[in-house]
Amino acid sequence: QVQLVESGGGLVQAGGSLRLSCAASGRTFSTDAMGWFRQAPGKEREFVAVIRWGDGSTYHAGSVRGRYTISRDNAKNTVYLQMNSLKSEDTAVYYCARSRFYYSDMQLYGRSFAAADWGQGTQVTVSS
Repeated sequence: QVQLVESGGGLVQAGGSLRLSCAASGRTFSTDAMGWFRQAPGKEREFVAVIRWGDGSTYHAGSVRGRYTISRDNAKNTVYLQMNSLKSEDTAVYYCARSRFYYSDMQLYGRSFAAADWGQGTQVTVSS
């Protein structure tokens, strides 16, 4: 099992930026995928972005593409989510997750991530 700890959430005005971090402790593998999800009040958890530890392949959901960027620092075992041009509808609790499944097509993680581990979440609030 891998422990995931998110940080970096907070309150920001619309149009602003935030960078979330997800620190992973425990053994991870190059074929593992790390994902970001979010859940707004009264809504289902939504896939946001994914990155593979080994080759750095990424995929972003359409709702955030061009505004959010997922990245990783293998030396620090940390995954980041840079969020720019934030909108009020981006307000949610953001979760980090790890998948042991391997898809060559990164888009498939958006349909079936099959998380083995989840973080506790970090609140992002965008004021309009």
